[in-house]
Amino acid sequence: MPTTPLLAERTTLRVGGPAREWITATTEDELVSAVRRCDAEGIPVLLVGGGSNLLVSDAGFDGTVVEIATRGVQAEPVTESGGESVLIRLSAGEPWDDVVSRAVARGWTGIEALSGIPGRSGATPVQNVGAYGQDVAQVISSARVLDRTTGRVVDMAASDCGFGYRSSLFKRQPGRWVVLEVALTLGSDGRSPVRYAELADALGVSVGDRVDVAAIRGAVLALRARKAMVLDPADPDTWSAGSFFTNPVLGADAAVDVPAECPRYPAEDGVKLSAAWLIEHAGVTRGYSIGGRAAVSAKHTLALTNRGGATAAEIVDLARDVRDRVRDRFGIELVPEPVLVGVSL
Repeated sequence: MPTTPLLAERTTLRVGGPAREWITATTEDELVSAVRRCDAEGIPVLLVGGGSNLLVSDAGFDGTVVEIATRGVQAEPVTESGGESVLIRLSAGEPWDDVVSRAVARGWTGIEALSGIPGRSGATPVQNVGAYGQDVAQVISSARVLDRTTGRVVDMAASDCGFGYRSSLFKRQPGRWVVLEVALTLGSDGRSPVRYAELADALGVSVGDRVDVAAIRGAVLALRARKAMVLDPADPDTWSAGSFFTNPVLGADAAVDVPAECPRYPAEDGVKLSAAWLIEHAGVTRGYSIGGRAAVSAKHTLALTNRGGATAAEIVDLARDVRDRVRDRFGIELVPEPVLVGVSL
């Protein structure tokens, strides 16, 4: 009987044991059928796309991994009251950065600041992926999903997806939904406003200035590379799940107790604080390690990396240590961003 791949071979953190069964779904019908069959037989399912947001235990997954490898991009012009735009429909397995690259090459606007983010398109609405002043909720018009509680495929408008900061209905109801296709509405004039100060500085413009999307993509990729946030098989400092902790959102009253030097930004539910600043000022330095194999990135304190040969248990120990230091110093509980499978902090 053939063996299944180790999850360590299919995740960017490079940790995780084997699964009981592995199915690679290359069409939407295969994806829906695989999940429905497992659900009917009571078999646990782990959905895997690019593996860039998973921390899987060393024991692996006692169930079926369904790898989402569907492909397809369809684009059509749309005329609205505000002018011309483009509606693009993405199969869930489309590599996300390929989509961004294609959009930028065509002068489509709205996702250029999301350049360099690993993973596949179907994962973007789950996390409401965002960076440098953009997030996908700003451009998603709808998503086609499988509702595992009913077995039905349904189309959901963006307003029904419950988007929030790095969150969505799909994330808040884990295990219920399988994203099959995402529809985005993008601008088409080739220029986009810069909404993030660090990006504006890199481009030599002011926040709010409109800039060519190719220039924005280039600046974002350079910024991410300097932070080891662009995957490089030759660089262990990029063997991570990206930002391991989300920026905490506190009520305005609670945020008053945090030192004024901590960067903060307006949020729907209060004030969003910089997790990186909190980590650094809790005494965690870049390159900090427990045991040498699991380490904080040498370029960015939000990334926990596998320096080579680390186990999932070692990554978890490091994450707990970072979380506890921030809690002890500031009384703030950092929340992990990756999906934890068979492990917990």
